[in-house]
Parts: sequence; structure tokens; C-alpha cells
Amino acid sequence: MTKAKMKLYGIPQLIEADVDPKGNIVNLNGQRFQTNELSVDVPISGTVYGTLLNYKGAFAALNEAMTKSPYHEPPKAPILYIKPVNTFSSCNMPIPLPSHTQALEIGAALGVVIGQKATRVSEEQALSYAAGYTVVNDVSIPHDSVYRPAVQYKARDGFCPIGPWIIDRSAVSNPDELGIRVYINNELKQENTTANLIRPVARLIADVTDFMTLHPGDVLLVGVPEKAPSAAAGDIVRIEIDCVGMLENTVVREQELVLGVAK
Repeated sequence: MTKAKMKLYGIPQLIEADVDPKGNIVNLNGQRFQTNELSVDVPISGTVYGTLLNYKGAFAALNEAMTKSPYHEPPKAPILYIKPVNTFSSCNMPIPLPSHTQALEIGAALGVVIGQKATRVSEEQALSYAAGYTVVNDVSIPHDSVYRPAVQYKARDGFCPIGPWIIDRSAVSNPDELGIRVYINNELKQENTTANLIRPVARLIADVTDFMTLHPGDVLLVGVPEKAPSAAAGDIVRIEIDCVGMLENTVVREQELVLGVAK
């Protein structure tokens, strides 16, 4: 079992728990639970910052386009975007599928949860600023444009499931060697590893805090691997990250959620 922090509905503060990331088991008050037996809430409280093109394969796929107008060369600094609070959702909650959309793009991402104020930190000290790690599904509507802010595609309600907990930093010996897998209806659809990051976790934290401050509770997503799989209405999506945990959600048509059919 590993130390983690999590949040339950009805309890305003984070609670400490012993968890088994492989089995998605939680020990609370001497009792063992599966996460789907608990009312798990979103375990983070700050801003979620996503990072584009930080996987080698994702970068290579757009390498030729980046040399053309309007940029003419690949980016030299991390490309960030925000997943606002309206996107936050918890483990086992439905992911809304907007009307006139056939499927959603599933973005499996390791989330680095910041534990102390981080400004211009060195790469050598960067990991000490992390409180722990969590699993994030950076959901988006498939789109081609990378030149305009993709707010309507990435920032819709419920488009950022997070959790089910924050695993303690000490439980992850090397965040740059974590396997990541996406299952849809229990079928493996994507497999990658953080060993393929262009900017390893410590360097990413250092590069981002060189121009902006990260605060306790903020989450920095290290990136989404190339060839993200798609999920349609009724699909059960499970993201697994070694040593961190597994995040499961079901895609449900938005109009069904509005009508209260799916809960």
C-alpha cells in the first residue's frame, strides 16, 4: 500500500489514505474499498496547465507543419494551455459527449501536483516542489487547428477527469519511466511511456517556472502521447499510469446528462 491524498464528496478537505494503485483499492479507517464504492471527488484545488507537443511522437507528427506559416520554426519554450475549473470531474463521473459530436479524443496525461510555491526553480531541485502525482484525462473534441486557442474543443464542462487520488511523491521513484495505457471497454487502445517526453518532468517544471509561478495545488500536465484514441457514447474509458493509479469514466451523451438520465 502507498500513501496518497484524496477527497470524498461531503468532506471539504483532503484526507490521507493507504492505496493500491494497481488494484485501485483504498484503505480507510481499517476498511478496504474499490474506488467505485466511494464517492470520490476531484482531489486538486488549483489551476490545471496542459502542455502541448511534449511527447516525441506528437512533436514529430507536426514537425513539418511547424516550419510553415505562421511560425516557420518549432517552438523553443513549452506550449501551455489551461483546463479551467468547469472542466474538472472526478473518477467514475460521466464524460459529456456534446450533440453533433460522434466521439471524443482521450488524452492520457500524468499530472504533477505542485506542493509549494515554485518560481524559477532549478532542474536539479524541481521534483522537490511536487507534492505528488495524479492521473488526468485531458478530453477534447477532435480538431485540426493548432494555431488558434482551442477553447471550444478542450474547455467544455466535464472535459478534465482527475484522480482518483494524489499519490505521494515518494511512491514514484522516477516520473520519467512510467508506463501509460488507455483502455476503452477493457480493450487496450494506447500504450506509451513518460520516457518519451521531450522535456522530462523536472526540466518541464524548471522551464515553466522560469516565466511563471506555480502555486500549491496547481497541476502541470506533462503532455498527451500521439495517436490519442477516441471514445463514443457508452464507452468506458480507463487510463492507467504505473505507480500512480487508474482513472475510469464513461462517455455519456450530453443531452442525457441534462435530462438526468445518466448520473
